[in-house]
Amino acid sequence: GGVTRRDCASATGTVTVQQPLNYRAGARVQPTDGGQLEEVFEPATGRVLCKVPCSGEKEVDLAVQSAKAAFKIWSQMSGMERCRVMLEAARIIREQRDEIATMETINNGKSIFEARVDIDISWQCLEYYAGLAGSLAGEHIQLPGGSFGYTRREPLGVCVGIGAWNYPFQIACWKSGPALACGNAMVFKPSPFTPISVVRLAEIFTEAGVPKGLFNVVQGGAATGQLLCQHPDVAKISFTGSVPTGMKIMEMAAKGIKPVTLELGGKSPLIIFSDADLENAVKGALMANFLTQGEVCCNGTRVFVERKILDTFTKEVVKRTQKIKIGDPLLEDTRMGALINRPHLNRVQGFIKQAKEQGAEVLCGGDLYVPDDPKLKNGYYMRPCVLGNCKDDMTCVKEEIFGPVMAILPFDTEEEVLERANATKFGLAGGVFTRDIQKAHRVVAALKAGMCFINNYNVSPVELPFGGYKFSGFGRENGRAAIEYYSQLKTVCVEMGDVESVF
Repeated sequence: GGVTRRDCASATGTVTVQQPLNYRAGARVQPTDGGQLEEVFEPATGRVLCKVPCSGEKEVDLAVQSAKAAFKIWSQMSGMERCRVMLEAARIIREQRDEIATMETINNGKSIFEARVDIDISWQCLEYYAGLAGSLAGEHIQLPGGSFGYTRREPLGVCVGIGAWNYPFQIACWKSGPALACGNAMVFKPSPFTPISVVRLAEIFTEAGVPKGLFNVVQGGAATGQLLCQHPDVAKISFTGSVPTGMKIMEMAAKGIKPVTLELGGKSPLIIFSDADLENAVKGALMANFLTQGEVCCNGTRVFVERKILDTFTKEVVKRTQKIKIGDPLLEDTRMGALINRPHLNRVQGFIKQAKEQGAEVLCGGDLYVPDDPKLKNGYYMRPCVLGNCKDDMTCVKEEIFGPVMAILPFDTEEEVLERANATKFGLAGGVFTRDIQKAHRVVAALKAGMCFINNYNVSPVELPFGGYKFSGFGRENGRAAIEYYSQLKTVCVEMGDVESVF
């Protein structure tokens, strides 16, 4: 049952998942109630890995109650005690890195090379918040006459995490790390497309010594998510996903005055000045567009290139893009695997077709790719695409495609490119490549985006806060900033003399 060590040595197209994928009170369970079965695919082959029942109202309530009971224990432990448990969880993830990465690749379609990086970031995240757990503190303020006040940083209670399918395990760590460090419990709902790896995280937390029920997993789609958001015993919701779903979650949370953290989409600008190190800028553009088959919310998909280097840059990018090795994501030399599912692949193809109709030029790729290996013939592959002759008002430049599609746009002046870069409802990320350090800082200061990169792109160290402006959401993940979103402040005022009374 489940994905065992034996399976993980196995190749694409061989894994079946038998164990239940809900996790409650320290064990894998079948949901007590639930609706339809969701098919879970292996993107590389199009095979069905398993069918997962969506959790209903009873199951959601049991998961929340189980988290509530564990919260009582966990929240009373000291930061140092929580630190030790979280360090142990990080150690186990590090030890099982290869098999967790294999599982991630099988369910998500990204290359094993990338999946291993995701798992490394995951254990680093838990390690980072373990380190902060022991240092969480309030302050002491002296008042007149020997009186004083102090603040306590207290946990919120049961937090809900709702994950996306592009980084299933990593997102679960990004949400549970700060939540647990602050003393909260969590009920996590992964995307129905990628339900498999998060249950491993739940087992690892149990093995590391968290109270049973502290981290529970419920499976399902929008209906299950709604039950979680509306549950009266849930204190907070952290969501990663699309803007329309983010709006719905914020609306549901409003009914219970629950705080939300929203990590939504993007259509981020990457600005290449003519004085940039060209080799680096090209590498940056590839990193900003083609990681995880382009299915990354902070991707720099609007590549603004200063006109005098437009041709050189474009030629080099096209040459490199054509060399990207596509195919079986479990092979070590694969650099781009399969997209998440057939409907999504079709959607990305639709964007490219529309781009052509609106006058963009496909400089390379964009077509479906069929690997030679017969077992991969039903996988969801396409060649990474570079679009030239793009205009700011084209759909492919305005809307998030969430696939391996780069749009190149020429510009002439710094002032012009900044105005165009900011002319979007999104504000997740932005990047600039230049050798002029003053210009670099001036440009990022003017970008309306939460995560900016200078001479690099798509690096997300856990020490640095990550999150958006505008329609890309609010709240922050990672860094010390996330602590704010998983704790609340209590002020205590102590009188050392007699009460000052007006009566």
